[in-house]
Amino acid sequence: MKDVCIIGAGSSGIAAAKTFHQQGIAFDCFEKGSGVGGNWRYNNDNGMSSAYRSLHINTNRNVMAYSDFPMPTEYPMFPHHSQIIQYFDSYVDHFGFRDKITFNTAVTNVSRNADSNGGPGTYHITTDTGLERDYKHVVVANGHHWNPRYPDPPFPGTFAGETLHSHYYKTPDQIQGRKLLIVGIGNSAVDIACEAARQYGGHPVTISTRSGAYIVPNWLMSLPFDSLANPFTSRLPLSVQRALLGFSLWLARGRQEDYGVPTPKRPMLSEHPTISQDLLNLAGRGLVRFKPNIRAFDGHTVVFDDDSRDDFDMVIYATGYRVTFPFFKQGFFNVEQSNDLQLYRRVVHPDFPGLYFLGLVQPLGAIMPLAETQSVWLAKLIKGECRLPDRATMQQAIGEEAGRNKRRYKQSARHTLQVDFHPYKQSIEREMRAMKI
Repeated sequence: MKDVCIIGAGSSGIAAAKTFHQQGIAFDCFEKGSGVGGNWRYNNDNGMSSAYRSLHINTNRNVMAYSDFPMPTEYPMFPHHSQIIQYFDSYVDHFGFRDKITFNTAVTNVSRNADSNGGPGTYHITTDTGLERDYKHVVVANGHHWNPRYPDPPFPGTFAGETLHSHYYKTPDQIQGRKLLIVGIGNSAVDIACEAARQYGGHPVTISTRSGAYIVPNWLMSLPFDSLANPFTSRLPLSVQRALLGFSLWLARGRQEDYGVPTPKRPMLSEHPTISQDLLNLAGRGLVRFKPNIRAFDGHTVVFDDDSRDDFDMVIYATGYRVTFPFFKQGFFNVEQSNDLQLYRRVVHPDFPGLYFLGLVQPLGAIMPLAETQSVWLAKLIKGECRLPDRATMQQAIGEEAGRNKRRYKQSARHTLQVDFHPYKQSIEREMRAMKI
């Protein structure tokens, strides 16, 4: 029996596979599609990718890369999704573990085998190809940007035009000629709005947002804006970090409300920022405009909270995703309503020994290096080089972290996964040192 089952060969799953391969840990990795890369593979045949044709990364290539495999210097600083897939394929082939991945195979059920001697037991895995195996450890790396979330409860009334979730947006011809309303102001919402505004002038694109977002550019004085964050600045008091970020944003683009983009009432770093080099320019030219939250639909007419109304042909919901694990059947656990899975260090489920979750974070930064660090920790746990605290200690740490997030961030499904890149990475590294055997 192999020790470990990895579910998914996206950016997190391949980080685990590479680490386990190097550490001599026997594992199977099952991938529903025919290639690696998960969400970054445009038109992925696993049916789960949210990538659109024009997608580029919004963290720079140096920040996003794995620690021991830099992205090619000939790549642009913010590469296209096709280049990211080439990078993932090169990563897998360079470290030589492609044969450890079973493609075109979806895990359909994970159940727990009780141990007759009172031990942690094992996990029984079933795939859609009929394969059934038992494992001591299961690493869940199926991603959290593939099951669309819509407003709940729905807006009152009925919209008579077309509706689309941003997950299903692929090419501009889907929105050509439509008078467009986009619900949400995250990265996907803004990317779609800017693409529509650039290509189909005439009607301005309207973004409906309950509370706005801080718009962060890709560049500041020829430097990637996200390269300004580092382990030193992450240790500064939050008030100082906010002041530095505010000053940097002022240098980069002045006041965003001067472009017609609403500024949130909450302080900076109390929500996930939206990254866009183009939005403020297009808004300043009148090609993107903003409205508050939707009050109701009335045919093609949309009524907003400020009592204004306008007619639209199409509504795109860029309202995020549900955290979903379809291979855990009803009764295992259910987090889809809240997106709030209580995990120790965002990885370990205290009630299910040997069950781990990889890349289930929403960082101010890139997920891939964090998944890599998580994988190193898991390898040490699996090999017995490191141990976990007792359940009570893990539960206490989970509660303390949830309390900090609740005090800092707006309460929403999106922010249940929020972490700061450098402090979170350092917390995993401290865990490995402190609990070393």
